[in-house]
Amino acid sequence: MLTGKKFIIDFDSTFTQVEALDILGEISLKNDVNRDQKLKSIKDITDGGMEGTVTFRESLEKRVDLLKATKSQIGELVEVLKSKVSTSFQRNKEFFVENAENIYIISNGFKDFITPIVGEFGISPDNVFANDFVYDENENIVDFNRDNVLSKNGGKSETIKRLKLEGDIYVIGDGYTDYEIKAAGLANKFYAFTENVERLKVTSLADHIAPSLDEILYINKMNKKYSYPKSRINVLLLENVHPIAVELLQKEGYNVEVVTSALNEEELAEKIKNVSVLGIRSKTNVTKKVLENANRLISIGAFCIGTNQIDLETCQEKGIAVFNAPFSNTRSVVELAIAEIIFLMRNLADKSTAMHQGKWDKSATGSFEIRGKKLGIVGYGNIGAQLSVLAENMGLNVFYYDVIERLALGNATKVDSLDELLSLSDIVSLHVDGRKENKNLINREKIALMKQGAILVNLSRGHVVEIGALKDAIVSGHLAGTAVDVFPEEPKNNKEPFVSELIGLPNTILTPHIGGSTLEAQENIARFVPGKIMEYINTGNTYNSVNFPNIQLPFLQSAHRLIHIHMNEPGVLAKINLSLANFNINIVGQYLKTNEKIGYVITDIDKAYSPELIDAMKQIPGTIRFRVLY
Repeated sequence: MLTGKKFIIDFDSTFTQVEALDILGEISLKNDVNRDQKLKSIKDITDGGMEGTVTFRESLEKRVDLLKATKSQIGELVEVLKSKVSTSFQRNKEFFVENAENIYIISNGFKDFITPIVGEFGISPDNVFANDFVYDENENIVDFNRDNVLSKNGGKSETIKRLKLEGDIYVIGDGYTDYEIKAAGLANKFYAFTENVERLKVTSLADHIAPSLDEILYINKMNKKYSYPKSRINVLLLENVHPIAVELLQKEGYNVEVVTSALNEEELAEKIKNVSVLGIRSKTNVTKKVLENANRLISIGAFCIGTNQIDLETCQEKGIAVFNAPFSNTRSVVELAIAEIIFLMRNLADKSTAMHQGKWDKSATGSFEIRGKKLGIVGYGNIGAQLSVLAENMGLNVFYYDVIERLALGNATKVDSLDELLSLSDIVSLHVDGRKENKNLINREKIALMKQGAILVNLSRGHVVEIGALKDAIVSGHLAGTAVDVFPEEPKNNKEPFVSELIGLPNTILTPHIGGSTLEAQENIARFVPGKIMEYINTGNTYNSVNFPNIQLPFLQSAHRLIHIHMNEPGVLAKINLSLANFNINIVGQYLKTNEKIGYVITDIDKAYSPELIDAMKQIPGTIRFRVLY
């Protein structure tokens, strides 16, 4: 329970994400021919009142007159508002229920719709102070109770004076009328709540800017849901990560910064110092030097399939969980591979270029169907396997080679060596990962093994093919064509020039690393990767992490969850449990998983923990990182 602390909370744009009268206008003016104009007027009047440029009484009179609403429409409004409660209020419902008697809703809105909403959070109607609508005999809203002090300028301050509250008083709101309570000397602090709307005139006057309720509870040591407010967790997203990812992370409450291009090592080493979550694509290299500066980093999201651009070993040593999107763009890459195979077999790129130059070449020379041809797939992972299925359905005879034992799909045939695959295939498509061992996997000697007139498609990694050897094979006619989407050196952004020995070669398709660049794939990735990062931060789940032991956990209720990451050494779990026993703490559940380098222990306990316990857990030999979830 709160001790001597009273919280005064505004309703519109604070307890809820919206201004209720704006929403009521959308309902009541649904069939009005001047609906859009009137709704804009209502919003402008609302904003003017919140910013203090229009007197409150004047704004209230004008809005009620424009609304032309009825009592039955208030019921519709309540149903809408139930789904519009501020996100951080929803996740901290326990705080409201436990402390309802010391929480007051003081609003210039109306009890008619406020009381049903806050009542679901345990707040009594006796603690709700707001205006009252006046209805006529047909239940039309015709006015408001003009004797109600909250219908007048300075009404909030006057209401608090009459309540004669004792103890420390804290005001949470987004409007100028909320600040006036502090200005009148009636509150200890005014928190400008900016989760839903930020008014510069109001935030400039606040004692503290609160991006969420979590921030306020954290400052006052009342946080129940999370041990650390998400608004203090800095997220850096590079390389034009899809806006959906930005939206999801911001909605969760994180402080998100977006940079459209990649950063070089020096730039990222400086930028990463205060970052807790980093999101990248394929052009940003997260090196050991970068990670040595990343003292707050807890997770990296690779918004792509590959993670070879990240120093995974150093991430393990520093307790940084890395997540990628191993399946999200598979279909997009496969479709591009199929398209490029057909284009190359028909020499369509050169024919199209010639047509644009006014040349008509209707010859069938060098044009072939793909049906019945032998497709050799190097790398039979997610992409290679799906390509196998689609290609077979189009009539290709599929062969594949992989260093890992993979189950053949359909009628695909596994071959025992890369050399064998190259020598028998009419078409070779590369789908290997970016490990160092794959550098120049397809070199001059390997290209020489390929059939005269074969084609090569590389949608995997730039360093996999020896570019000079590929150029010579195209120029000499040994290979009939090639399609390359990835290059050893790529521009960091769209403004940098592209340079390659392959430019201008015949029957050569060059694309700017767009294998997975479809709207569908980018949206899938933008949902998948943030989802995994948020699960890790919220619950400790490491399922699908590329460098952590994989554990999938439930979201625990009414308990505390402790996360301990350590070097994989004997006896660490025993030391963790001894520390808990020394503080007389009972374990509700415990999960342990290790890989060759680190151990990951999640412990759920049923009672509050002391700072001394946290210190003890951090001091266990071999500890990499310890954190408390909630």
